[in-house]
Amino acid sequence: MGSEMCIRDRVNYETVPSVIYTHPEIAWVGKTEQQLKADGEEFRVGMFPFVANGRALAANDNDGMVKVIADAKTDRILGVHVLGAQASELIAQAVISMEFSASAEDLGLIMFAHPTLSEGMHEAALGAAGHAIHMINKPSRGK
Repeated sequence: MGSEMCIRDRVNYETVPSVIYTHPEIAWVGKTEQQLKADGEEFRVGMFPFVANGRALAANDNDGMVKVIADAKTDRILGVHVLGAQASELIAQAVISMEFSASAEDLGLIMFAHPTLSEGMHEAALGAAGHAIHMINKPSRGK
């Protein structure tokens, strides 16, 4: 291999997704609210239920939600959790965003096709700053 770096040396283990293939599926990447609270970190949370997602409603598979956790100061995405249809596919958007140090606002500025399940990721990212479009915005639960 010479002086070339092995791909194993370049893997960001903070952005490795986890998936449980049940119905509904469960997927997550990054930190949980509990971990951040234990570390004393300040954060904001945006959540979007699939019951408010047009594609999930049309498919009659609207159990679940998307949660985006962002740093309170920098807005950098710290963790994403998805419970519901296609969670194993949706989590890739979060992994890519986190790998490139995106903020929740960055994810919220991206145009998503409509109607899609991925709009749940978009709405949760917008919700972290209280700007979700298709639901009532609640105050963040973060520290």
